[in-house]
Amino acid sequence: MTSSVRPRRWIVAAAGGAALLVLGASLIAGHAPPAEAATVGAGSYTTTPVGPLPSGCGQISTNPRQYVTADAPAGAVPTNDWWSSLLWKRTDCAFSEPLHAHPLSYDTFTDGLGFSANSTPAISGTSTGVGEYHYPYTEDIRVGVAGLGAPTTKVAGWSDWTVTPYWSDGARTMRATIGHGLPFAYFQTTGGDAQIRVTGTPQVWANANSMIGFTVNGHDYVGYAPTGAGWTVSGGRITSTLAGRGYFSVALLPTTGSTAPADRSALAESYGRYAHAHVTGTRLSYAYDPASSTVTTTYAFTVTPREGAVAQTVVSLYPHQWKALTGSTPISQSYPSARGRMKVLTGVDRFRTTMTFHGVLPELPAVGDGAGADLATLTGYLAADRANPMDRRGDDTYWTGKGLGRAARIAEISDQVGDTGTRDSALTAIRNTLTDWFTASTGKTSRLFYYDANWGTLIGYPASYGSDQELNDHHFHYGYFIAAAATLAKFDPQWASTGRYGGMVDLLIRDADNYDRADTRFPYLRDFDIYAGHDWASGHGSFAAGNNQESSSEGMNFAGALIQWGQATGNAAVRDAGVFLYTTQAAAIQEYWFDSADQNFPAGFEHSTVGMVWGDGGAYSTWFSAEPEMIQGINQLPVTGGHLYLGYDPAYVRRNYAELVRNNGGPPTVWQDIIWEFLALGDPDTALANLRANGGYTPEEGESRGHTFHWIRNLAALGAVDTSVRASHPLATVFTRAGARTYVASNVSGSPITVTFSDGTRLTVPAGRTATTGAYTWSGGNAGGGTDPTPGPTTPGPGPTPTTPAPTTPAPTTPGPSPTGSTSPDRYLLPGGGLAAAAGAAGQATVVAANGNHDGTPTNPLVFTATGLNLSYSGGATRFDLFLDAATAVGNGVQARVSYDLTGDGTFDRVETYRYFATDPLPGYEHYTTAAGLLASSGPLGDLRNGTVRLEVWSAIGANPTTLGLGNRSTLHLAQG
Repeated sequence: MTSSVRPRRWIVAAAGGAALLVLGASLIAGHAPPAEAATVGAGSYTTTPVGPLPSGCGQISTNPRQYVTADAPAGAVPTNDWWSSLLWKRTDCAFSEPLHAHPLSYDTFTDGLGFSANSTPAISGTSTGVGEYHYPYTEDIRVGVAGLGAPTTKVAGWSDWTVTPYWSDGARTMRATIGHGLPFAYFQTTGGDAQIRVTGTPQVWANANSMIGFTVNGHDYVGYAPTGAGWTVSGGRITSTLAGRGYFSVALLPTTGSTAPADRSALAESYGRYAHAHVTGTRLSYAYDPASSTVTTTYAFTVTPREGAVAQTVVSLYPHQWKALTGSTPISQSYPSARGRMKVLTGVDRFRTTMTFHGVLPELPAVGDGAGADLATLTGYLAADRANPMDRRGDDTYWTGKGLGRAARIAEISDQVGDTGTRDSALTAIRNTLTDWFTASTGKTSRLFYYDANWGTLIGYPASYGSDQELNDHHFHYGYFIAAAATLAKFDPQWASTGRYGGMVDLLIRDADNYDRADTRFPYLRDFDIYAGHDWASGHGSFAAGNNQESSSEGMNFAGALIQWGQATGNAAVRDAGVFLYTTQAAAIQEYWFDSADQNFPAGFEHSTVGMVWGDGGAYSTWFSAEPEMIQGINQLPVTGGHLYLGYDPAYVRRNYAELVRNNGGPPTVWQDIIWEFLALGDPDTALANLRANGGYTPEEGESRGHTFHWIRNLAALGAVDTSVRASHPLATVFTRAGARTYVASNVSGSPITVTFSDGTRLTVPAGRTATTGAYTWSGGNAGGGTDPTPGPTTPGPGPTPTTPAPTTPAPTTPGPSPTGSTSPDRYLLPGGGLAAAAGAAGQATVVAANGNHDGTPTNPLVFTATGLNLSYSGGATRFDLFLDAATAVGNGVQARVSYDLTGDGTFDRVETYRYFATDPLPGYEHYTTAAGLLASSGPLGDLRNGTVRLEVWSAIGANPTTLGLGNRSTLHLAQG
């Protein structure tokens, strides 16, 4: 939630045909007792309530286990889940709201468990305005015990993606285990016959051998009784004595495309093999392999045979899972769901997925020629924010977080361009704010955190948008705190140490998504739905449409913050948890918020994105605005180096933007900066043109002009995120523009590292720095910051094509090496092999044909040399602009190597080999520049003292010669300039 228009959760809206609850409360209790502090390193939190607490039916504020059975798991109760309204009773004090598990939805009643397999979406709204789709709960059957009349449904157990509701009326009991992906529901009963009550009259197509198959509302169900028991049909009731054994299961069959009873019976029989292998638990495990940049996730099922020895089950997978499935093959049948087709695996007790993690960055690198107007523009913006880098719009957890996020972006960028004054101002604001919030001194009641042992949660006060009474949005709010702490940790590692304030950051992480199963103070991965692959925002989920999440991108801000905090503090467990959350949710967002492959939204829903995902559908809307910019922008902000996943599909980015323009009746008029930053991931040139043409825009509340300019300007140089190449380090990624790759890696440690990319490229990154290949960094900066912000050498690399110096009046030149003692870094390639400080007459030379592959190896090169050079090095990079013309020849590629002998002793200290440039078969000069990128480099750069520089140009591939323009055309700019 980012708009101050109105609070996201305190409004009335319709969802799935139900009215959403209107809530409101003061942020701070009027007569709260003084806080009592519990210390964590130098920080502290209070254990005395200082404001409103989670609320609901009965005494749930102080007893969240009010609706939990005595034998349920110990420890903190889960919240923010698909089934939370069953435990956290808030609108239905006896039972629950519909529980959308997929492929089935359920609801609880006094006489049992209702089933809905609704496959017909309800679509409302317009194609250009607010609209939504839902698969609302529409009951097919209700399963229970004959005569059951329980006054309430409690929770007898839960695991990573299942829950066990429990009914008792004193004479009869029933336990049912249901879960994500399970086409079976499993039952244990006492006190009466099992009963299935059908809406209308069932169409029975099989009834033998303890199995009954029937159709209701077009959906095929099967009841499985123990061996030796049968089923009796009487009108709309199906009953079984269960032969006195007290267990059975009911399954929904997948769609087969056939209505023949024999086909249905065969499928029912195949499912029957697993009918009494009850799923009694589920468990996630994941592993991040930095070397291959992959995340392997295992979804395991505990299966308890009630009879027989089969210990496998049947499961259905969401699209983000089956698209990444490894080691298993789904059967041909599938289920419809609110998330698209769910594919079926049979006879398994676990399955695995493998996904590629494409990396995050503390911030985009500053690339391109920083000596011109753009650098001046950026530093002007930064200077304007120096006195107020947070620009905080409120004092609660959310708006404080937004301010912290703003300051973190400013700190990262200022450090890159050498504006230490603004950087230090931003870091000071972050340090002071976090230290204040992480200190709960006696008597303090505001700007602090309170730990509630009953609920197992850490609540910040002043709270906002239900983060106290509903436990909403903790991952949204706290993600900003953690991300800012990660930035601060690079520059002030002592502050981030466990003995100082690092322990408080860890508590925020554990509250929102506890990564440590052994820590029972908080539920495991509270806000993250493990099987669905994404967060849920509402703590209680008490809506007819199930739980919901609006700002998936703020959820990703939390995941990215964990990666960076874990990396900065050396905590691999936190880093790996962040990588798992980030990679999994990035896939889920592409499927369920963006539907980028156009496979999951129902036909008739005419939007390419949703602003909100609900348990039973999605909505092109927000809690706070009907403006298209906010509906779409709420899933794009905050824009950071942790949000590069938004650019994994550039074509979708352009399609998303086109819809916004269509729905808005023109370009964006609010949140323009957010929309342009998103567009820059798919069409950076248009985004930059829009930004330059609309300088009077109003920044979004958490953005700054400096960051927006930096982001868009540098993406215009870097190009699109390249997902075809992986890195061996979590803070690394690759960009592609015009066929040239730029490799970027950030090192937040105190020692140099070497990052290896999957295509063989290696990038050495100094301590506390960000390095690039193929992009020369903006002058005066630190290219990314770290514990040592002192400017130093940077690895060269691409950006936009450097401007060739304007030709001057030709002067007589002597071919050969340049004169001794020259101090100009700009060199012209002259006939005869000179690299002169002044341009010569227009000329040309022939680069002979390769007639083979000489990529990386100079073969018959043209050689240009300058000697006697005296230039100081201040962190620059080599740049060249070579004029090439292959005429109509096809398949030519010209390559360049630049060598530096810093002292003129005959030994080249620094050698840079650039990727070859593939020329086109059209007459006329083309520009081969450093934008092609480095192929390899060795040795350090440094001051030239009577030094020598050599440029070699040769054909790497091709069977035809190429012309090289000389004199006043091709130029070389030395790194010392």
